[in-house]
Amino acid sequence: MPCIYAVNKIDQITLEELEILDKLPHYCPISAHLEWNLDGLLEKIWEYLSLTRIYTKPKGMNPDYEDPVILSSKRRTVEDFCNRIHKDMVKQFKYALVWGSSAKHKPQRVGKEHELEDEDVVQIIKKV
Repeated sequence: MPCIYAVNKIDQITLEELEILDKLPHYCPISAHLEWNLDGLLEKIWEYLSLTRIYTKPKGMNPDYEDPVILSSKRRTVEDFCNRIHKDMVKQFKYALVWGSSAKHKPQRVGKEHELEDEDVVQIIKKV
């Protein structure tokens, strides 16, 4: 089971002590009081849980960056994305447009087998 040690109160230790702690595995230094490195802890949590954020883009609108669809890094195809939204979406699926690091050009037209990357934007085109 993966774990992360969130070592708090790093604002109250010396640099030498911080360097010693830095050699520990699965460690993330934070200061909750001063809000130091909370973003680093959040990134490490995403990495350890092996999750992927996929953003939706309704036709004719801007992407919705507020409410991503969360997929496991092991199951992150366009088909997995469609099943996560609604079980009948795959039946109506024609193709998808993808923006992001998994696309060769922006947007790229892809099928159900396409593997998505973290923070990709997907627009599903349904059959008429």
